[in-house]
Amino acid sequence: MDVTWFDSNSWLLTLGGQRILIDPWLVGDLVFGQQAWLFRGEHPHRRPLPESIDLILLSQGLEDHAHPPTLRALDRSIPVVASPNGARVAEELGYRQVTALAHGETFTIQDQVTIKAVPGSPIGPTLVENGYILRDISRGEGAGASLFYEPHGFHRAELKQEGPIDVLITPVVDLALPLVGPVIQGQKGALELVDWLQPQVVLPTADAGEVAYSGVLLNLLKVVGNAKALQGAIAQKGLSTRVLSPEVGQPIALNLAPR
Repeated sequence: MDVTWFDSNSWLLTLGGQRILIDPWLVGDLVFGQQAWLFRGEHPHRRPLPESIDLILLSQGLEDHAHPPTLRALDRSIPVVASPNGARVAEELGYRQVTALAHGETFTIQDQVTIKAVPGSPIGPTLVENGYILRDISRGEGAGASLFYEPHGFHRAELKQEGPIDVLITPVVDLALPLVGPVIQGQKGALELVDWLQPQVVLPTADAGEVAYSGVLLNLLKVVGNAKALQGAIAQKGLSTRVLSPEVGQPIALNLAPR
């Protein structure tokens, strides 16, 4: 399994010979509802769009996961798998092969990789977006590597039944707003996932590597925790899971032990 972090929640994953682009924000600024004064993210360096993408995977329909400028820049013929909200964004932008996955549903790529949608982040009082379990089935069921991705640190107890899972892409910090509460709950959530799923590797997501953020909202956000603190908490539990800190744009070959 190879992974490349493109900052924030954007990842390129090679699994079972398939190149899967996750929640891409690669070009242009990140702004919610055209309110740049409230929140704005900027990439300091322009990077080329990754090539030979087999699938785009969207966990949510919000701009930081289904980023319209990036989706406009990518080839509309690339298949998209998404939460129902993310699927609507992709369809409105002209993507021709869009699959909306409800919780519990599974999509298979070329008989090589399965993607199962599980409950993820709550958005408002009624909407729950997606997390995903990806499994390499190219060598048969249970023979390949597996990965869990959810970008806000929200998951449910039934996820325990899916373990063990080799790699977690999950936040490791807490991010909260006054009166709103946790937007990202990475500290407790990441340690809970490690306990439940016994991964070999944790890759932190939702961090800012090179991205520069601005806006009024930054003064209200409270950030707690880091990757080093999570690694220490894992060690105290006597577990061997490694917390890696990827560099933006640099591929990592994960040499995973067979289960």
